[in-house]
Amino acid sequence: MNKPRFAIGIDLGTTHCALAYVESEHCDGEQVEHRQMLIPQLTAPGSVEERPVLPSFIYLPHQDEFKPGDLSLPWPSDPGRIAGTLARNQGTTTPVRLVSSAKSWLCHPDVDRKQAILPPEVPRDVPRMSPFDASVHYLAHLRDAWNGQHPYDPLEEQEVTVTVPASFDPAARELTAEAASAVGIKNLVLLEEPQAALYSWVNDSRGDWRQQVKVGDILLVVDVGGGTTDLSLIAVTEDAGALELTRVAVGEHILLGGDNMDLTLAHLVKQKLKADGIELDRWQVQALTHGCRQAKEALLVDSDLEQVPVVVPSRGAKLIGRSIRTELTREEVEQTLIEGFFPDCEISARPAVRERGALTKVGLPFAQDPGITRHLAAFLSRQADATGDLEGFVEQAHWASFLHPTAVLFNGGVFNAPVLRERVMSVVNQWLGAEDAPPARLLNARDLDLAVACGAAFFAHVRGHGGVRIRGGTSHSYYVGIECAAPAIPGMEPELQALCLVPFGLEEGSDPVQPPQEFGLVVGEPVRFRFFGSSVRREDQPGDLLEEWSSDEFDELEDIQTNLPADHRQQGEVVPVRLQAAVSEVGNLELTAIPLTGQPAEWKVSFNTRSSGER
Repeated sequence: MNKPRFAIGIDLGTTHCALAYVESEHCDGEQVEHRQMLIPQLTAPGSVEERPVLPSFIYLPHQDEFKPGDLSLPWPSDPGRIAGTLARNQGTTTPVRLVSSAKSWLCHPDVDRKQAILPPEVPRDVPRMSPFDASVHYLAHLRDAWNGQHPYDPLEEQEVTVTVPASFDPAARELTAEAASAVGIKNLVLLEEPQAALYSWVNDSRGDWRQQVKVGDILLVVDVGGGTTDLSLIAVTEDAGALELTRVAVGEHILLGGDNMDLTLAHLVKQKLKADGIELDRWQVQALTHGCRQAKEALLVDSDLEQVPVVVPSRGAKLIGRSIRTELTREEVEQTLIEGFFPDCEISARPAVRERGALTKVGLPFAQDPGITRHLAAFLSRQADATGDLEGFVEQAHWASFLHPTAVLFNGGVFNAPVLRERVMSVVNQWLGAEDAPPARLLNARDLDLAVACGAAFFAHVRGHGGVRIRGGTSHSYYVGIECAAPAIPGMEPELQALCLVPFGLEEGSDPVQPPQEFGLVVGEPVRFRFFGSSVRREDQPGDLLEEWSSDEFDELEDIQTNLPADHRQQGEVVPVRLQAAVSEVGNLELTAIPLTGQPAEWKVSFNTRSSGER
């Protein structure tokens, strides 16, 4: 089989998708030239244009909404699902038919992500689709666009890297990999978005990155996109005299980003209209949110603009045939976003947690506190000892209350606004100054909207042809719950211990690890596997059995309920087994139980979509 000609990076983002690529045979060393694919998409009925990004929106039109031929693409397509610019534009007037934030729903542990639940809470006559199907649709659009431009080098046969948030749980990673497989991608690797952003910075430096950093540097990547805030820490280390990059920590999954900001501005405008005697209903507010996003992007990027008009489609009887017009000003946007989302706070600040109502509608588990700087303070404080085991790093003074970054790289469309980058740098440097640490310097990124796709393409190339790699492996240590045998006590659950399966930093695709102990596996009846992860317990090794741990050290992950086949054994029999764990190339954890007696067999349980299977 011929080696793939292209290394492709795909940013499957919350607000837009992008594809970059490298023609590997034309690259020499670190002089890697990447290109951005212009993506054909509907921009108006009957109009197809090429754009650098594909907005991550899908519009589900009424059967009589468009004329035949209005929705034709350069390849065979489903007229019942429109993706991209036209979808986003139609959604501003008919939000009830717009699928958005599918990526955020893809990592929602409390819903069936393969069930048709989007758009949420719509009338029965409106079609819906699943978060998984939305991801497949975006990838299929990118595949067909690529194949139309490169008919002799189909995307399915190339080296493809798809990016995911660093904080994506194993189930969401598995679903992303499955979506890629559904469109025929064979050579897939998943890459964390903050790492992709740093790879893009490395590539843009044309080899000069080694002059911009030194051993002992801690690089903080702050990635605020449309739906999530992703935080990562990457250390500059050394091996045989050569600089290396090692990812040492990632933040928790924070559903907080540009979407929250758009909604905040929409409520600001709603209150302005209410003061003028105009009441908006729920669907108008949703349409207004999309209008506020466009106004926000224009005001924060174009310094010459002082205000931007916002139009709301009317639904009231007195306003039939008319639109409601208002505006957002630069002062309103900057004041609302800076103080609301990037407050000036102390390093000791923590995200507020409010008491929740007993009953709630099913929806995205948004962060309760919108203060991104408070989330950042909590992250840096939690990772105060993250570099303690790195060779060549001087341990921080005992009085340092947080890990001191020496440089900051921003990513995500939110930071296209210089005023927001300046606020974060100011707050971080205040924290550093209070502990007599030197200020962090800014690493300049070339394109915050396209960096992730470009960095993924660069990674796909160097992975196969050599070059700088960011080491790191798994971002958490992983554990499985072991139930202890004990006499039954009324009202008391059996004691649970946690067995370390995968240590922090285990490289994806490496050889399986095997704890030395023997355990009993219940087969032939319903059982539950409980899994845990920790981003701070870095010393634990496979086989370590923990009897106690604090709540801030562990996060309980999605459990797996299954019935392992008994085969030739008795129902409910406890089979002596040894456990073996491996992490795949796409970052999924697979646990294998190997019996010590009886016929050769094994049972496998994977972090995937609440299911398991046996081999």
